[in-house]
Amino acid sequence: MYVPEAFRLDDRDAVAEVMRAFDFALLVTATCDTSGGGVPQASHLPFLYDPDAGPNGTLHAHMARANPQWQDFAILAERGQEALVIFQGPHSYISPTWYGAGSPNVPTWNYLAVHAYGVPRVIEDAVAKRALLDRLVAVQESGLEPAWSTAGLTEKYMEGMLRGLVAFEIPVTRLEAKAKLSQNKARAQFAAATAVVETAADPLARATGQWMRRVLEQQP
Repeated sequence: MYVPEAFRLDDRDAVAEVMRAFDFALLVTATCDTSGGGVPQASHLPFLYDPDAGPNGTLHAHMARANPQWQDFAILAERGQEALVIFQGPHSYISPTWYGAGSPNVPTWNYLAVHAYGVPRVIEDAVAKRALLDRLVAVQESGLEPAWSTAGLTEKYMEGMLRGLVAFEIPVTRLEAKAKLSQNKARAQFAAATAVVETAADPLARATGQWMRRVLEQQP
């Protein structure tokens, strides 16, 4: 990902916050070799991110066994190649008129994004697979009343479900995070645009504006 220095997001807590808040991410694998063989594959999946498991944290997820992408994992490991997981944070169109007076500007798009790289590993152990499913459910059901869990399912049903999916983890080897939020503009223009975006009707735009406000308030 192209990340100009002005937009680099190095705060690990902030990076983890984006990954948790926008945990429905895109897993991309490409097993193309020098002969041009292989086809890039992508799956949209919910992920759990454990920032304390390893130097850069670990991602956990699962996919349908019928999805052929998981078969790329062994090939990537054999070749020493990485998969890419893309977390798309909040984003918003930015009109030049929102900057107010000052230097001229052109339309742009503000956004946050995190790219996580690593080699996926299939989780074969049935107990570990069940534990991963329970964690995923617990995270998504948190705050719901009543909260659903797998406890009400029969073991026979769960065994069938587990056979039909592939659970995996990705120890993250590197993280790239970008927060393009107009922080490269003059402070007055940055503040003017922030005031517009944080009161937008669109929820994603408002979320972008909230991040703009955070960065603005951190500036001297």
